[in-house]
Amino acid sequence: MINSIPSVRLLVLVCTYNERANLSRLCENIFATVPQAHVLVIDDGSPDGTGTWAAEEAVRRPAFHLIQRGAKLGLGTAIKTGLSYAVEHDYDFAINLDADFSHDPEQIPKLLDAAVNHHAALVIGSRYVRGGGLRNCSWRRHLVSRAANIYARAIVGWKVRDCSSAYRCYRVEALRKIALSEMECVGYGFLEEILWAILQSDGSVIEYPIIYTEREHGESKISLTEAAGTLKVLNRLALSRFR
Repeated sequence: MINSIPSVRLLVLVCTYNERANLSRLCENIFATVPQAHVLVIDDGSPDGTGTWAAEEAVRRPAFHLIQRGAKLGLGTAIKTGLSYAVEHDYDFAINLDADFSHDPEQIPKLLDAAVNHHAALVIGSRYVRGGGLRNCSWRRHLVSRAANIYARAIVGWKVRDCSSAYRCYRVEALRKIALSEMECVGYGFLEEILWAILQSDGSVIEYPIIYTEREHGESKISLTEAAGTLKVLNRLALSRFR
């Protein structure tokens, strides 16, 4: 619980596709950790009943909100929709985390405290700073994640060590300074795209160490197609840098 900053309006964003096995327990953990928060689930037409459960929860709990999109439209567009919702509804901060417990909801207060105390536009839950790491992850996830971050630092010139972590705390005031609606990437590359936009707007970015844990239930959404899409975004950002 965040006793030091009780007046902060916090939105916790959870993007879902086939996460029925995880979502109920995750939301209970979020509300137990940050009782003052609101939770927004954006579901892309999950056939496993995720959206049905979320619709019932939205009726039962006033602090729970749902956007049902009806089709799998990509993580990037889901996060963009959630961040736009945070801007439109005048939240102070928006925290995005995965629905599969790969991101520990008990870290939410620490990310929020870091954003408040350091006046950061963005706090990244980082696997690649001291104290961070990965647990129970496949060699492919290690390889793809490490390679993408090394490539990003090399060609885009970022000092951020974990450019692709989705566990993030955004200051909504900083989101108002960037053109969310103009961002193009529909997949995981959106994480690099919005990081670029925040840095270009002179927003401060800090990293807070987290342990990323591979999911226990359900299937990973990472694919080689998503990795290729991220590289395409990084190449576009690098060209913008050199221009």
